[in-house]
Amino acid sequence: MKKLFLAAVLGVAAAAASAQGQVNVICSVQAEWCNMISTVYARTTGTKVNLSMKGSGEALAQLVAERENPKTDVWFGGTGDPHLQAAEQGLSLEYKSPALGQLQPWSQQQAKQSGYKTVGIYSGPLGFGYNTELLAKKKLAVPKSWADLLKPIYKGEILVANPAASGTAYTMVATLVQLMGEDKAFEYMKALHKNVSQYMRSGTGPIKAVARGESAVSISFVHDGPGEKMNSFPLETVTPLEGTGAEIGSMSIIKGARNLDAAKKFYEWALTPAAQEMAAAARQFQVPSNKSAKVDPRVPDFRLIKFIDYDYAKYGASAERKRLIAKWEKEVNSLPH
Repeated sequence: MKKLFLAAVLGVAAAAASAQGQVNVICSVQAEWCNMISTVYARTTGTKVNLSMKGSGEALAQLVAERENPKTDVWFGGTGDPHLQAAEQGLSLEYKSPALGQLQPWSQQQAKQSGYKTVGIYSGPLGFGYNTELLAKKKLAVPKSWADLLKPIYKGEILVANPAASGTAYTMVATLVQLMGEDKAFEYMKALHKNVSQYMRSGTGPIKAVARGESAVSISFVHDGPGEKMNSFPLETVTPLEGTGAEIGSMSIIKGARNLDAAKKFYEWALTPAAQEMAAAARQFQVPSNKSAKVDPRVPDFRLIKFIDYDYAKYGASAERKRLIAKWEKEVNSLPH
């Protein structure tokens, strides 16, 4: 009976989906969140969501490659810098949402800086994840500052993503440059390289590996920590004492989108409080951009974190990103371990 009922529901949903059309979405947040928004949106609107999951660096590369014949309608989530670069390169469409006034000032600023070609949908701070059991076993102290990560005791114990592929890791490079000045930041990253066991492709890869005991410390967005902890992994997070940067996770409609009306409807839906509250339901704990969205108690309290004055416009520019990543590849990634 249950099977018959489910088949009937799915049949109705399929008919509705074909009636309501489709939307092609690149999703650059964690898989659980991507799948939840896609499923809920499809079921509540009857619009078929064709979902592709990619890190923000890889998503931008795909959009550049598809410039002449875009296959994507909406790019949802991922660090804001690549979204600003897509805007600068004319890959995304200018669109002023009627909901802009309901959003946090940092979200509205992101929209304004991009010429209204992207919008902030969440924000979260950069910091460190650490495995409490592994640190205790190896008699290692909890790292509390950027300076701590250079200590010889952490040799081979640190995981971070590759800035060429990961928006998280590029945020780290840009944060360090703004915090220390470029020369000192690169000296720092060269010294850090000695303690890094691996540069991973995805920004969430390091904290997941640390949660599972594959390494002791990660450089990650700290909002990725509570979800791992909820899965009973011995993971805690901390933000560095000297100061840190934050991402403004963003959303863009792609220029030349094949399903433009469907893209705008999805975009508007994603800015609603109900849609943004799904993040916490999917164990994602960023600060939502809609001021009316409920903030889960596990979301990092921005009032307790020392932030740098992150220049999103400068470090979100294509030329600056390209220059800093090329310099990182040449001066840091090329070094032997």
